[in-house]
Amino acid sequence: MKLLTILFGTFILALLATFIFQGKPDFLFSGNLGMAVFIIFTGLSHFKFQKGMALMIPDFVPGKMFWVYATGVIEIAAGIGLMIPSIRELTAILLIVFYVLVFIANINSSKKKINIFKADYTGPGMAYLYKERIPMQIILIAWTWYFGIYLN
Repeated sequence: MKLLTILFGTFILALLATFIFQGKPDFLFSGNLGMAVFIIFTGLSHFKFQKGMALMIPDFVPGKMFWVYATGVIEIAAGIGLMIPSIRELTAILLIVFYVLVFIANINSSKKKINIFKADYTGPGMAYLYKERIPMQIILIAWTWYFGIYLN
């Protein structure tokens, strides 16, 4: 849930900034900026913690490092796309699909007790999935839908 600090922190700072500079808070901009910063941050982590990320991918999937880098690039592109009004809704739809698909890797990671930061098997296991990852996935999907589709 530490990652959600990036999402909520950016959102709050953007609300304050838009209030100060525009005279009113801009929820649409702030919500999308929060998710953009969050998803770009996680995309960049694919390049820093690539070995741990590769362990998350199910064994039957070939070319693990390709998928680690590709999903990192996809996340960075999604962050940029959320900030472009003409493609925001499409980006949000694709990002929600992406969140559902990568959840498979999160289940695999929890089962194997993967610690992506150390690239080993000392992670918290299934407790992480139930207490942190599932609630976070729900928040990310709902946030993306609300700011990227509903308010758009």
